[in-house]
Amino acid sequence: MNAAVTPRAELERALLDEFQRDFPLEPRPYEVLAGKFGTSEETILSVLRSLIDDGRISRIGAIATPHSAGWSTLAAMAVPASRLAEVAALVSNFPEVNHNYEREHRLNLWFVVTGEDRAHVASVLEEIEFSTGLPVVDLPLLESFRLDLGFPLQWS
Repeated sequence: MNAAVTPRAELERALLDEFQRDFPLEPRPYEVLAGKFGTSEETILSVLRSLIDDGRISRIGAIATPHSAGWSTLAAMAVPASRLAEVAALVSNFPEVNHNYEREHRLNLWFVVTGEDRAHVASVLEEIEFSTGLPVVDLPLLESFRLDLGFPLQWS
C-alpha cells in the first residue's frame, strides 16, 4: 500500500524533474524557483538541502565543457574489496574529486578529479596514490561527447 504523496515530496519531484536543465541563471535563482512553485526561497533551499543531506542528490551545479574552465580527468584504481569503503572515503575527501563510484572490474573504484590546470590534477592523483598506497590510473579525455544526463524521476 502506497502512502499519499506529500506536498513536500511533490515539490522535491518537481524541482528535480523540471530543473535538471534550464536552471535559472539569475542573481537569486532559488527566489525565481520559489516564485514558480508559489513558495518561499527558504523552502526551496530547505528542500534542496535535505535532498543533499539525505544523499538523494550529490550536488547542484553546472556542467561545463571539458577543459573550458580548468582541467579534469577520469581516474581508476584497483582496490582490494576489504579496503574499498576506506579508500573511497579517502578519495572523496579531496575537494578536487567531485564523485566516485564502484565498478565491477579489476579497476573497481572510478572518480573524476578537477583542478585549475593539468599539473594540479596530476599532483592530486599523486597525493591519492601516496595516501592510499595504491596506484591510480589516469584516463584523460581523448574525445569529448555531450550526453544529456537528465531523466524523469519515477515515484512509487
